[in-house]
Amino acid sequence: MGQTVDPARRPVIGVLCCNEVAGRPVQVVASRFVAPLTRLADATVLLVPAMPDTADVGTLAAILDGLLLTGSRSHVAPRRYGGSALPAGQTLDEDRDEVALALAGRLIEAGKPVFGICRGLQELNVLFGGSLCAAADAGRHHRGAWDDDYESLFHHGHDVELSARGRLADATGARRVRVNSVHQQGIDRLGGGLSIEAIDPDDGLVEAVSAHPCGADVLAVQWHPEWDADTSSASRAFFSLIGAGLRRGTPRMSTRRTE
Repeated sequence: MGQTVDPARRPVIGVLCCNEVAGRPVQVVASRFVAPLTRLADATVLLVPAMPDTADVGTLAAILDGLLLTGSRSHVAPRRYGGSALPAGQTLDEDRDEVALALAGRLIEAGKPVFGICRGLQELNVLFGGSLCAAADAGRHHRGAWDDDYESLFHHGHDVELSARGRLADATGARRVRVNSVHQQGIDRLGGGLSIEAIDPDDGLVEAVSAHPCGADVLAVQWHPEWDADTSSASRAFFSLIGAGLRRGTPRMSTRRTE
């Protein structure tokens, strides 16, 4: 059964960190992931360390009302889905893999919502038994190096088609939206129980998924709605869906669709 959040308080959403090195090991999450959660989803954010020996999954699952698995420069380890070794230059964060899969699984079992952005979508696909591969057209989905300025990276984009009767189509009132594209991996085999919310119309890559196992809302996108939430109605819709999912409600947004 899904949870019911006390309407008298703001729901608490966990945001998973990444392991980075800045002279020494640090826990990192970009501020851009946090701001829309407070401003658009009206949630209180709790940062979750990607450290298996520190992150008590059972306690966190009891405290949190939901979870956001963020994007990252790292990739899910191929051993998690039976894949081959990654190309040279692509990094792993296996401690994050462990915490992400364990904590997301525990929240879903408890009927609590889990959301994903970029790497987060890939983690959820693996959690549901799916696999990953290099993006079908790397130049289309990712252009430049991570050390380049972010403006150049996140302004690279393309259109995606939203599934009819899908949650994103209902929330945006559209059947096609333009999104940014900054990923080097994507979904290969779709995880069992996941529904396709969006695809790339040119190469067929799955761009968004949803599910409702154990009464839990699961929604994830391959693009980065946190980057342009101030200017994109589709990105704002994603965070409104997070807020609604945390409260077990449905956002009142346009249901008029455009072709």
